[in-house]
Amino acid sequence: MIKVTVSTVVNPTESKDKVYSALMQIFPDMDFDYEEVSEYSGRFTGESDIYALKNIHNQIRAEEIIDTSRTRLNVGLSEDGLETSFIISKQVATVGRLNYPAQAEPLGSIDVTIEADNESEMERFFDWLTPPTEDGVPDFEMDIRDV
Repeated sequence: MIKVTVSTVVNPTESKDKVYSALMQIFPDMDFDYEEVSEYSGRFTGESDIYALKNIHNQIRAEEIIDTSRTRLNVGLSEDGLETSFIISKQVATVGRLNYPAQAEPLGSIDVTIEADNESEMERFFDWLTPPTEDGVPDFEMDIRDV
């Protein structure tokens, strides 16, 4: 089973409501808990299954960033092949768009971690979210239930 964990910090200079809104733009089907770190800052964290990524799946195709997204998944892949992680720009997420910054942003990014039970499941996940392409067009599309 695929496990998705999403988290981001809320800095003293940020609005908790705006950060939550940014998360909802990208992960509308995910529930988030808020933990206060100090009087002025905190962290949102949510855990779900693969269905939490349906919106990202659609955005990757709408924004035509399948290859870029697949690269980000590969860069974050663990040595054992059971976990991958990437970051999404929190600022760009406020307008409902995906952007993968090269490194963590000064005010923090949205951290996404995906865990699989085995390498085969992770490979199917990659192929569902970011299938191989030719000239930017997916070679195939998988059903989410086949992951």
